[in-house]
Amino acid sequence: MAIVATATSAPPHPESTWSHRAIARRVAGTCFAPVSASQVGRILAGLDLKPHKVRGWLTRRDTPGFWRQAAEVCALYLNPPEGAVVLSIDEKTAIAARSRRYPGRCARPGEPVRQEFEYRRHGTASLVAALDVRTGEVLTEVIARNDAVTFTAFLDLLDRAIAPNKEIHVVLDNGSSHTAGHTRAWLAAHPRWHVRWTPPHTSWLNQIELFFSALTRRVVRHGDFASRDDLIEKLKAYAIGHNETAKPYRWTYEGIPLKAA
Repeated sequence: MAIVATATSAPPHPESTWSHRAIARRVAGTCFAPVSASQVGRILAGLDLKPHKVRGWLTRRDTPGFWRQAAEVCALYLNPPEGAVVLSIDEKTAIAARSRRYPGRCARPGEPVRQEFEYRRHGTASLVAALDVRTGEVLTEVIARNDAVTFTAFLDLLDRAIAPNKEIHVVLDNGSSHTAGHTRAWLAAHPRWHVRWTPPHTSWLNQIELFFSALTRRVVRHGDFASRDDLIEKLKAYAIGHNETAKPYRWTYEGIPLKAA
């Protein structure tokens, strides 16, 4: 019990997490019961206690409008207005163009791909992208600045590309380029655009983030880019390839609080 009580209490100053050795010292010093670090490890493993590990947590303020906004976004995905275009839009900024100092090695039986740790930096690139929720297709643009002027220029591009008789419903987060006065004025001047705002800290409600996640995994995370232009070319090539086989994401969440089983 002393080991469990120690493992589930705050660690001693100035440390931020417990180690098995530190728990053993605390138990020996307070209970006068000698115990080894390996014994502590076995006991904690049997109880699935891992005080040496930390998982991030966000305390969300359950404001009255949170679930209303979440439900509105999900309703748009699940029941899009007849004949309307539904878009999910956001930016992905500061994508690093890095080249490895030495060549990597392809996978072999029993051995994963090897990638050189050291790299050279060649700057960054940023994207703004719109996902057509009905088709899964994306339109991406490389941007020099992530501000309201750049964002509304992208909206202008979309507005010209979409048939003038179509209503446009768009999902946006609360990023500064989306909520700036310049952007709000643009939206007010284009009444066929209807915005569903995601609640704060709910990037997972914006479907374009699913595309960005795949882009990161497939291209960026382990990519080797000789230059910024090389990075941009590969980002564009991935978007083109994505559109060749695009399918809409299968959305099932209704935007209501989940209950424990």
